[in-house]
Amino acid sequence: MLEQAFDALKTYDWGQDRNVLNPIDEAVVKTGNDPAARKEIESRLLAVLQSNAPRDAKDFVSRQLRTMGTAASVPVLEKLLADPELSHMARYALERIPEPQAGQALERQLRKLSGNLKVGVISSLGTRGQAGAGTPVALLRPLLKDPDDAVARAAAVALGRIGSVEANKALASATPGAALVAVFADASMACAEKLSAAGHTREAKAAYERLLKNKPSELVRGRCHPKDAVGQIHDRGVRGDERVQCRAVAVAGKSAAGQIAVAQNFGGPRGAQGSVCRLQQFFQPRRT
Repeated sequence: MLEQAFDALKTYDWGQDRNVLNPIDEAVVKTGNDPAARKEIESRLLAVLQSNAPRDAKDFVSRQLRTMGTAASVPVLEKLLADPELSHMARYALERIPEPQAGQALERQLRKLSGNLKVGVISSLGTRGQAGAGTPVALLRPLLKDPDDAVARAAAVALGRIGSVEANKALASATPGAALVAVFADASMACAEKLSAAGHTREAKAAYERLLKNKPSELVRGRCHPKDAVGQIHDRGVRGDERVQCRAVAVAGKSAAGQIAVAQNFGGPRGAQGSVCRLQQFFQPRRT
């Protein structure tokens, strides 16, 4: 069955029966603890990726490599990053390959690509975060000043996803144009949240305070003010799921209707009522 599946893969295209490829899916799962067998499957998948097989066949291969690809897949995938039709799926695979070579391939191509392909690689570097031994922050930092707003926006979002101390410093030193102020603020908040979760509370607090000094919108103030529900929830050790609920309610505004409308997304009316009650408790002054 596996042989027939690989034969079918060579000519697989949109509209054909996807079930003919199921044996490959099954083989990838079954060989999880068999490195030699997995290496053989990876090699056969890469052969298809380097052939003149249809795009849908190559998309299938990239999805498989996202699950089981190794450093051996990186050179083949890297070559596809400049292909407008195949770049997205190649990035999709490289984002999840844990070996540092995957991140390094993205970094190399970042220096060479432009336009949407470059924006895509920036996004993938943000998705990989600190994985590997590359230097994504050093490469992304100058892109915050790129004249192409799409590139600058992608760089800011990627740094927010990376969420490291160095990423926070890069965002802190940036001076975005008026059209990107909100994007940079959101990226800084995302970065601050990751810093806080990683125990870098001093840096996280400094990031929130920096945002508050720049005449932020009401939404930004509601998300990063030291006295808001977010800070109090972190301080009081509320469970993560409740923290998300209460944070969403806080962002909705002060009106009970707005709070309940958002909180209902987290478990219906009872969940909404509970979230609002918890939020009100967090806003109450602490006893000393």
